[in-house]
Amino acid sequence: MGNFWCARGNQEHCGVESTMRLSAIIPQKSSICDWNDAGRVVFYDHGHQMESQGMSDVQTGASSALFGRGGHTSVSRGLGEFHGRRPILITATGEAMLALPVEGLDEQRFREFTALCGPVVPRLIITERRASALDLDASTPMALSLSAGDDAKTILSLVTDATADRVLLAQPASRAAAAAIQLVKISQSLPAVLAADVAGHAVACEQSIVRVEADAVGRFADDAIASLGVASEAAVPLTSGTSTRFVVFRDAMGGSPVAIIVGKPDFAAAVPVRLHSACLTGDVFGSRRCDCGDQLRLALTRLEDLGGGVILYLAQEGRGLGLANKMRTYQLQDDGLDTFDANTTLGFDDDEREYGVAARMLGMLNCTRIVLLTNNPAKLDGLTSAGIEIAGRMPLEAPINADNRRYMIAKAVRSGHRFDRLTALLATPS
Repeated sequence: MGNFWCARGNQEHCGVESTMRLSAIIPQKSSICDWNDAGRVVFYDHGHQMESQGMSDVQTGASSALFGRGGHTSVSRGLGEFHGRRPILITATGEAMLALPVEGLDEQRFREFTALCGPVVPRLIITERRASALDLDASTPMALSLSAGDDAKTILSLVTDATADRVLLAQPASRAAAAAIQLVKISQSLPAVLAADVAGHAVACEQSIVRVEADAVGRFADDAIASLGVASEAAVPLTSGTSTRFVVFRDAMGGSPVAIIVGKPDFAAAVPVRLHSACLTGDVFGSRRCDCGDQLRLALTRLEDLGGGVILYLAQEGRGLGLANKMRTYQLQDDGLDTFDANTTLGFDDDEREYGVAARMLGMLNCTRIVLLTNNPAKLDGLTSAGIEIAGRMPLEAPINADNRRYMIAKAVRSGHRFDRLTALLATPS
Protein backbone atom coordinates (compact mmCIF):
# COMPACT_ATOMS: atom_id res chain seq x y z
CA MET A 1 0.00 0.00 0.00
CA GLY A 2 1.17 3.54 -0.66
CA ASN A 3 1.88 5.87 2.21
CA PHE A 4 2.02 9.09 0.22
CA TRP A 5 -0.28 10.74 -2.27
CA CYS A 6 -1.28 14.19 -3.41
CA ALA A 7 -3.27 16.25 -0.95
CA ARG A 8 -5.05 17.99 -3.85
CA GLY A 9 -6.38 14.71 -5.21
CA ASN A 10 -4.53 15.29 -8.51
CA GLN A 11 -1.04 13.86 -8.78
CA GLU A 12 0.02 16.17 -11.58
CA HIS A 13 0.25 18.91 -8.95
CA CYS A 14 2.60 16.85 -6.76
CA GLY A 15 6.37 17.09 -6.69
CA VAL A 16 6.52 13.39 -7.65
CA GLU A 17 6.05 12.15 -11.22
CA SER A 18 2.99 9.91 -11.47
CA THR A 19 3.20 6.54 -13.25
CA MET A 20 0.35 4.83 -11.41
CA ARG A 21 -2.04 5.36 -8.53
CA LEU A 22 -2.04 2.80 -5.74
CA SER A 23 -5.40 1.52 -4.58
CA ALA A 24 -5.98 2.51 -0.97
CA ILE A 25 -9.03 3.13 1.14
CA ILE A 26 -8.16 4.96 4.34
CA PRO A 27 -10.75 4.63 7.12
CA GLN A 28 -12.44 7.74 8.38
CA LYS A 29 -10.78 9.35 11.42
CA SER A 30 -7.46 7.73 10.53
CA SER A 31 -4.49 10.04 10.12
CA ILE A 32 -2.79 9.77 6.75
CA CYS A 33 0.40 11.03 5.12
CA ASP A 34 0.33 13.08 1.94
CA TRP A 35 2.84 14.79 -0.30
CA ASN A 36 1.80 18.34 -1.03
CA ASP A 37 3.03 20.40 -3.97
CA ALA A 38 6.01 21.64 -1.94
CA GLY A 39 7.22 18.07 -1.50
CA ARG A 40 6.49 18.06 2.23
CA VAL A 41 4.64 15.51 4.31
CA VAL A 42 1.38 16.67 5.85
CA PHE A 43 -0.80 14.73 8.28
CA TYR A 44 -4.57 15.01 8.06
CA ASP A 45 -7.40 13.73 10.16
CA HIS A 46 -9.86 12.66 7.47
CA GLY A 47 -10.26 9.86 4.93
CA HIS A 48 -9.44 9.55 1.24
CA GLN A 49 -10.16 6.98 -1.43
CA MET A 50 -8.11 6.53 -4.60
CA GLU A 51 -8.70 4.43 -7.67
CA SER A 52 -6.25 1.87 -8.99
CA GLN A 53 -4.63 2.41 -12.35
CA GLY A 54 -2.06 0.12 -13.97
CA MET A 55 -1.97 -2.60 -11.31
CA SER A 56 -3.90 -5.84 -11.12
CA ASP A 57 -6.09 -6.82 -8.20
CA VAL A 58 -3.48 -9.36 -7.13
CA GLN A 59 -0.80 -6.68 -6.98
CA THR A 60 -2.92 -4.25 -5.01
CA GLY A 61 -4.49 -6.70 -2.56
CA ALA A 62 -3.85 -6.93 1.17
CA SER A 63 -0.77 -9.02 0.45
CA SER A 64 1.36 -10.12 -2.47
CA ALA A 65 4.34 -12.36 -3.12
CA LEU A 66 6.52 -9.31 -3.79
CA PHE A 67 5.44 -6.94 -1.04
CA GLY A 68 4.07 -9.27 1.64
CA ARG A 69 1.15 -8.45 3.89
CA GLY A 70 0.61 -4.72 4.10
CA GLY A 71 0.57 -4.53 7.89
CA HIS A 72 3.67 -6.67 8.34
CA THR A 73 5.54 -4.75 5.67
CA SER A 74 4.80 -1.38 7.25
CA VAL A 75 5.91 -2.61 10.69
CA SER A 76 9.09 -4.03 9.17
CA ARG A 77 9.81 -0.64 7.62
CA GLY A 78 8.99 1.08 10.90
CA LEU A 79 11.40 -1.23 12.68
CA GLY A 80 14.10 -0.24 10.20
CA GLU A 81 13.40 3.41 10.94
CA PHE A 82 13.68 2.79 14.68
CA HIS A 83 16.98 0.97 14.10
CA GLY A 84 18.12 4.10 12.26
CA ARG A 85 16.81 6.25 15.14
CA ARG A 86 14.33 8.01 12.89
CA PRO A 87 10.73 8.96 13.76
CA ILE A 88 7.69 7.11 12.45
CA LEU A 89 3.95 7.75 12.49
CA ILE A 90 1.88 5.17 14.38
CA THR A 91 -1.86 5.32 13.83
CA ALA A 92 -4.84 3.99 15.76
CA THR A 93 -8.48 5.07 15.87
CA GLY A 94 -8.43 8.82 16.39
CA GLU A 95 -4.65 8.92 16.79
CA ALA A 96 -1.64 9.79 14.69
CA MET A 97 1.37 9.46 16.95
CA LEU A 98 4.78 10.71 15.87
CA ALA A 99 7.26 8.54 17.79
CA LEU A 100 11.05 8.79 18.15
CA PRO A 101 13.25 6.26 20.00
CA VAL A 102 15.03 7.65 23.04
CA GLU A 103 18.03 5.47 22.11
CA GLY A 104 20.75 7.79 20.82
CA LEU A 105 18.91 10.97 21.82
CA ASP A 106 21.03 14.13 21.86
CA GLU A 107 20.22 17.83 22.04
CA GLN A 108 19.95 18.39 18.30
CA ARG A 109 17.68 15.39 17.76
CA PHE A 110 15.52 16.46 20.71
CA ARG A 111 15.16 20.02 19.40
CA GLU A 112 14.36 18.90 15.86
CA PHE A 113 11.77 16.37 17.01
CA THR A 114 10.13 18.93 19.30
CA ALA A 115 9.94 21.36 16.38
CA LEU A 116 8.53 18.66 14.09
CA CYS A 117 5.73 17.91 16.55
CA GLY A 118 4.86 21.53 17.27
CA PRO A 119 2.58 22.92 18.47
CA VAL A 120 2.00 19.56 20.21
CA VAL A 121 4.46 18.95 23.05
CA PRO A 122 5.98 15.45 23.03
CA ARG A 123 5.70 13.21 26.06
CA LEU A 124 7.99 10.44 27.24
CA ILE A 125 6.45 6.97 26.89
CA ILE A 126 7.88 4.27 29.17
CA THR A 127 6.96 0.67 30.00
CA GLU A 128 4.96 -0.31 33.06
CA ARG A 129 8.13 -1.93 34.46
CA ARG A 130 10.05 1.32 34.16
CA ALA A 131 7.12 3.24 35.65
CA SER A 132 7.17 0.92 38.66
CA ALA A 133 10.92 1.47 39.03
CA LEU A 134 10.14 5.21 39.20
CA ASP A 135 7.57 4.55 41.96
CA LEU A 136 4.57 5.11 39.71
CA ASP A 137 1.49 2.93 40.07
CA ALA A 138 1.25 1.38 36.62
CA SER A 139 -0.16 -1.70 34.92
CA THR A 140 0.26 -0.38 31.35
CA PRO A 141 2.85 1.74 29.53
CA MET A 142 2.77 5.29 30.84
CA ALA A 143 3.08 8.75 29.27
CA LEU A 144 5.20 11.19 31.30
CA SER A 145 4.77 14.94 30.93
CA LEU A 146 8.01 16.79 30.28
CA SER A 147 8.90 20.13 31.84
CA ALA A 148 10.18 23.18 29.99
CA GLY A 149 13.67 22.59 31.37
CA ASP A 150 13.98 19.01 30.18
CA ASP A 151 16.70 18.22 27.69
CA ALA A 152 18.20 15.07 26.19
CA LYS A 153 20.26 14.40 29.33
CA THR A 154 17.32 14.59 31.75
CA ILE A 155 15.17 12.47 29.45
CA LEU A 156 17.82 9.76 29.30
CA SER A 157 18.10 9.85 33.08
CA LEU A 158 14.34 9.26 33.34
CA VAL A 159 14.83 6.16 31.20
CA THR A 160 18.01 4.65 32.66
CA ASP A 161 18.71 5.92 36.20
CA ALA A 162 17.78 3.67 39.11
CA THR A 163 15.69 6.42 40.73
CA ALA A 164 14.09 9.75 39.85
CA ASP A 165 14.64 12.88 41.94
CA ARG A 166 11.45 14.69 40.92
CA VAL A 167 7.70 14.35 41.05
CA LEU A 168 6.45 12.85 37.78
CA LEU A 169 3.11 13.57 36.14
CA ALA A 170 1.94 10.49 34.25
CA GLN A 171 -1.10 8.91 32.69
CA PRO A 172 -1.70 5.63 30.85
CA ALA A 173 -0.27 5.65 27.35
CA SER A 174 -2.64 5.60 24.39
CA ARG A 175 -3.02 2.64 22.04
CA ALA A 176 -0.64 4.12 19.46
CA ALA A 177 1.93 5.06 22.11
CA ALA A 178 1.82 1.56 23.60
CA ALA A 179 2.39 0.14 20.12
CA ALA A 180 5.45 2.38 19.79
CA ILE A 181 6.80 0.82 22.99
CA GLN A 182 6.17 -2.67 21.57
CA LEU A 183 8.06 -1.79 18.43
CA VAL A 184 11.04 -0.18 20.17
CA LYS A 185 11.39 -3.28 22.35
CA ILE A 186 11.45 -5.47 19.24
CA SER A 187 14.29 -3.27 17.97
CA GLN A 188 16.23 -4.08 21.20
CA SER A 189 16.72 -0.39 21.89
CA LEU A 190 16.03 1.35 25.18
CA PRO A 191 12.32 0.70 25.87
CA ALA A 192 11.19 4.32 25.70
CA VAL A 193 10.03 6.77 23.02
CA LEU A 194 9.20 10.42 22.70
CA ALA A 195 5.73 10.73 21.20
CA ALA A 196 3.21 13.38 20.20
CA ASP A 197 -0.32 12.89 18.89
CA VAL A 198 -0.49 15.12 15.82
CA ALA A 199 -3.97 14.06 14.67
CA GLY A 200 -5.73 17.13 13.35
CA HIS A 201 -2.49 19.10 13.05
CA ALA A 202 -0.51 19.85 9.91
CA VAL A 203 3.12 18.79 10.22
CA ALA A 204 5.73 19.93 7.70
CA CYS A 205 8.63 17.59 6.99
CA GLU A 206 10.93 17.42 4.00
CA GLN A 207 11.55 13.71 4.58
CA SER A 208 9.14 10.83 4.04
CA ILE A 209 7.85 9.31 7.27
CA VAL A 210 6.88 5.65 7.52
CA ARG A 211 3.32 5.03 8.70
CA VAL A 212 2.52 1.99 10.88
CA GLU A 213 -0.83 0.81 12.18
CA ALA A 214 -0.85 0.05 15.91
CA ASP A 215 -2.76 -3.22 15.51
CA ALA A 216 -0.18 -4.51 13.02
CA VAL A 217 2.59 -4.13 15.61
CA GLY A 218 0.87 -6.63 17.90
CA ARG A 219 0.75 -9.22 15.09
CA PHE A 220 4.30 -8.67 13.94
CA ALA A 221 6.13 -11.27 16.05
CA ASP A 222 3.73 -14.05 15.05
CA ASP A 223 3.98 -13.01 11.39
CA ALA A 224 7.77 -13.13 11.60
CA ILE A 225 7.70 -16.65 13.04
CA ALA A 226 5.31 -17.77 10.30
CA SER A 227 7.72 -16.38 7.69
CA LEU A 228 10.63 -18.51 8.90
CA GLY A 229 12.36 -20.59 6.24
CA VAL A 230 15.66 -22.38 5.68
CA ALA A 231 18.19 -20.06 4.01
CA SER A 232 21.23 -22.32 3.74
CA GLU A 233 23.02 -25.26 5.31
CA ALA A 234 26.42 -26.91 5.23
CA ALA A 235 28.64 -29.41 7.03
CA VAL A 236 30.93 -27.86 9.67
CA PRO A 237 33.53 -30.16 11.29
CA LEU A 238 34.55 -29.10 14.82
CA THR A 239 37.97 -29.14 16.46
CA SER A 240 36.73 -31.87 18.81
CA GLY A 241 36.38 -34.13 15.81
CA THR A 242 32.59 -34.07 15.88
CA SER A 243 30.73 -33.60 12.61
CA THR A 244 27.94 -31.02 12.60
CA ARG A 245 25.59 -29.49 10.10
CA PHE A 246 24.65 -25.84 10.43
CA VAL A 247 21.13 -25.03 9.20
CA VAL A 248 20.61 -21.27 8.94
CA PHE A 249 17.05 -19.97 9.00
CA ARG A 250 15.82 -16.56 7.87
CA ASP A 251 12.64 -14.68 8.73
CA ALA A 252 10.96 -11.56 7.40
CA MET A 253 12.55 -9.49 10.19
CA GLY A 254 16.01 -10.36 8.90
CA GLY A 255 16.75 -12.64 11.86
CA SER A 256 19.02 -15.64 11.27
CA PRO A 257 18.62 -18.25 14.01
CA VAL A 258 20.74 -21.37 13.52
CA ALA A 259 20.19 -25.06 14.18
CA ILE A 260 23.41 -26.99 14.75
CA ILE A 261 22.78 -30.68 14.14
CA VAL A 262 25.45 -32.53 16.10
CA GLY A 263 26.40 -36.03 14.96
CA LYS A 264 23.56 -38.22 13.73
CA PRO A 265 20.52 -37.84 15.99
CA ASP A 266 17.63 -40.27 15.64
CA PHE A 267 14.68 -38.03 14.74
CA ALA A 268 12.29 -40.98 15.12
CA ALA A 269 13.05 -40.93 18.86
CA ALA A 270 13.16 -38.16 21.47
CA VAL A 271 15.99 -35.90 20.27
CA PRO A 272 18.35 -34.26 22.76
CA VAL A 273 18.02 -30.49 22.21
CA ARG A 274 19.67 -27.43 23.68
CA LEU A 275 18.02 -24.01 23.26
CA HIS A 276 20.90 -21.57 23.59
CA SER A 277 20.52 -17.80 23.70
CA ALA A 278 23.44 -16.11 21.97
CA CYS A 279 25.93 -14.61 24.45
CA LEU A 280 28.84 -12.80 22.86
CA THR A 281 30.60 -12.22 26.16
CA GLY A 282 30.31 -15.80 27.39
CA ASP A 283 30.25 -17.89 24.22
CA VAL A 284 33.10 -16.10 22.42
CA PHE A 285 35.18 -14.33 25.07
CA GLY A 286 34.71 -16.63 28.06
CA SER A 287 33.14 -14.09 30.41
CA ARG A 288 33.04 -15.17 34.05
CA ARG A 289 29.93 -13.07 34.78
CA CYS A 290 27.54 -15.75 33.47
CA ASP A 291 27.42 -19.48 32.78
CA CYS A 292 26.38 -19.22 29.11
CA GLY A 293 29.64 -20.19 27.45
CA ASP A 294 30.17 -23.06 29.87
CA GLN A 295 26.64 -24.33 29.20
CA LEU A 296 27.19 -24.20 25.43
CA ARG A 297 30.37 -26.24 25.70
CA LEU A 298 28.77 -28.67 28.14
CA ALA A 299 25.82 -29.11 25.77
CA LEU A 300 28.10 -29.83 22.83
CA THR A 301 30.04 -32.45 24.82
CA ARG A 302 26.81 -34.02 26.08
CA LEU A 303 25.36 -34.29 22.57
CA GLU A 304 28.59 -35.82 21.30
CA ASP A 305 28.45 -38.42 24.09
CA LEU A 306 24.80 -39.19 23.28
CA GLY A 307 25.59 -39.78 19.62
CA GLY A 308 23.81 -36.70 18.34
CA GLY A 309 21.33 -33.94 18.98
CA VAL A 310 20.44 -30.37 18.10
CA ILE A 311 21.54 -26.98 19.41
CA LEU A 312 19.28 -24.05 18.50
CA TYR A 313 21.39 -20.89 18.61
CA LEU A 314 18.95 -18.01 19.07
CA ALA A 315 19.52 -14.25 18.84
CA GLN A 316 18.33 -13.56 22.38
CA GLU A 317 21.34 -11.84 23.91
CA GLY A 318 20.80 -10.77 27.50
CA ARG A 319 17.55 -12.77 27.86
CA GLY A 320 16.14 -10.95 24.85
CA LEU A 321 17.36 -7.41 25.63
CA GLY A 322 20.16 -7.20 23.07
CA LEU A 323 23.85 -6.59 23.64
CA ALA A 324 23.71 -2.83 24.30
CA ASN A 325 21.01 -3.17 26.94
CA LYS A 326 22.82 -6.16 28.44
CA MET A 327 25.83 -3.91 29.06
CA ARG A 328 23.52 -1.35 30.66
CA THR A 329 22.19 -4.01 33.02
CA TYR A 330 25.76 -5.04 33.85
CA GLN A 331 26.45 -1.48 34.99
CA LEU A 332 23.33 -1.55 37.18
CA GLN A 333 24.47 -4.87 38.61
CA ASP A 334 27.85 -3.32 39.40
CA ASP A 335 25.90 -0.66 41.31
CA GLY A 336 24.21 -3.36 43.44
CA LEU A 337 21.15 -4.70 41.59
CA ASP A 338 20.75 -8.37 40.73
CA THR A 339 20.29 -9.52 37.13
CA PHE A 340 16.48 -9.44 37.25
CA ASP A 341 16.09 -6.09 39.01
CA ALA A 342 18.57 -4.59 36.55
CA ASN A 343 16.33 -5.67 33.66
CA THR A 344 13.15 -4.29 35.19
CA THR A 345 14.85 -1.04 36.24
CA LEU A 346 15.55 -0.37 32.56
CA GLY A 347 11.90 -1.09 31.77
CA PHE A 348 12.11 -4.67 30.50
CA ASP A 349 10.52 -7.80 31.86
CA ASP A 350 12.98 -9.90 33.85
CA ASP A 351 13.10 -12.24 30.83
CA GLU A 352 12.01 -11.00 27.40
CA ARG A 353 12.53 -14.28 25.54
CA GLU A 354 9.78 -16.15 23.73
CA TYR A 355 10.16 -19.61 22.27
CA GLY A 356 7.77 -19.64 19.31
CA VAL A 357 10.66 -19.35 16.85
CA ALA A 358 12.44 -22.29 18.51
CA ALA A 359 9.32 -24.43 18.26
CA ARG A 360 8.92 -23.59 14.58
CA MET A 361 12.57 -24.42 13.88
CA LEU A 362 12.16 -27.79 15.59
CA GLY A 363 8.98 -28.46 13.64
CA MET A 364 10.73 -27.68 10.35
CA LEU A 365 13.46 -30.15 11.34
CA ASN A 366 10.77 -32.81 12.03
CA CYS A 367 11.87 -32.74 15.64
CA THR A 368 8.71 -32.47 17.75
CA ARG A 369 9.60 -34.85 20.61
CA ILE A 370 12.69 -33.86 22.53
CA VAL A 371 14.79 -34.21 25.67
CA LEU A 372 15.68 -30.65 26.66
CA LEU A 373 19.12 -29.79 28.01
CA THR A 374 18.32 -26.94 30.39
CA ASN A 375 18.13 -25.73 33.97
CA ASN A 376 15.38 -23.24 33.11
CA PRO A 377 11.74 -24.30 33.68
CA ALA A 378 10.50 -21.41 31.49
CA LYS A 379 12.00 -23.10 28.44
CA LEU A 380 10.11 -26.29 29.23
CA ASP A 381 6.85 -24.35 29.60
CA GLY A 382 7.45 -22.23 26.50
CA LEU A 383 8.13 -25.16 24.20
CA THR A 384 5.29 -27.24 25.63
CA SER A 385 2.79 -24.43 25.05
CA ALA A 386 4.10 -24.13 21.48
CA GLY A 387 3.31 -27.77 20.75
CA ILE A 388 6.66 -29.48 21.36
CA GLU A 389 6.52 -32.72 23.38
CA ILE A 390 9.09 -32.75 26.19
CA ALA A 391 10.07 -36.35 26.92
CA GLY A 392 12.65 -35.44 29.55
CA ARG A 393 15.16 -32.91 30.87
CA MET A 394 18.92 -33.06 31.28
CA PRO A 395 20.61 -30.51 33.56
CA LEU A 396 23.65 -28.49 32.47
CA GLU A 397 25.34 -27.29 35.64
CA ALA A 398 28.28 -25.02 34.91
CA PRO A 399 31.07 -24.18 37.37
CA ILE A 400 30.38 -21.46 39.92
CA ASN A 401 33.02 -18.79 40.43
CA ALA A 402 33.36 -15.58 42.42
CA ASP A 403 32.17 -13.47 39.48
CA ASN A 404 28.99 -15.41 38.61
CA ARG A 405 27.94 -16.67 42.05
CA ARG A 406 25.45 -13.85 42.71
CA TYR A 407 24.07 -14.24 39.17
CA MET A 408 23.59 -17.99 39.62
CA ILE A 409 21.91 -17.55 42.99
CA ALA A 410 19.53 -14.96 41.51
CA LYS A 411 18.56 -17.36 38.71
CA ALA A 412 17.86 -20.13 41.23
CA VAL A 413 15.98 -18.00 43.76
CA ARG A 414 14.20 -15.51 41.49
CA SER A 415 13.21 -17.67 38.50
CA GLY A 416 13.43 -21.26 39.70
CA HIS A 417 16.45 -22.44 37.71
CA ARG A 418 17.38 -25.92 38.91
CA PHE A 419 20.95 -26.15 40.17
CA ASP A 420 21.42 -29.20 42.39
CA ARG A 421 25.03 -28.40 43.18
CA LEU A 422 24.27 -24.77 43.96
CA THR A 423 21.33 -25.77 46.16
CA ALA A 424 23.59 -28.16 48.06
CA LEU A 425 26.27 -25.48 48.37
CA LEU A 426 23.80 -22.94 49.77
CA ALA A 427 22.47 -25.53 52.23
CA THR A 428 25.95 -26.26 53.61
CA PRO A 429 26.73 -24.23 56.75
CA SER A 430 29.58 -21.82 56.16
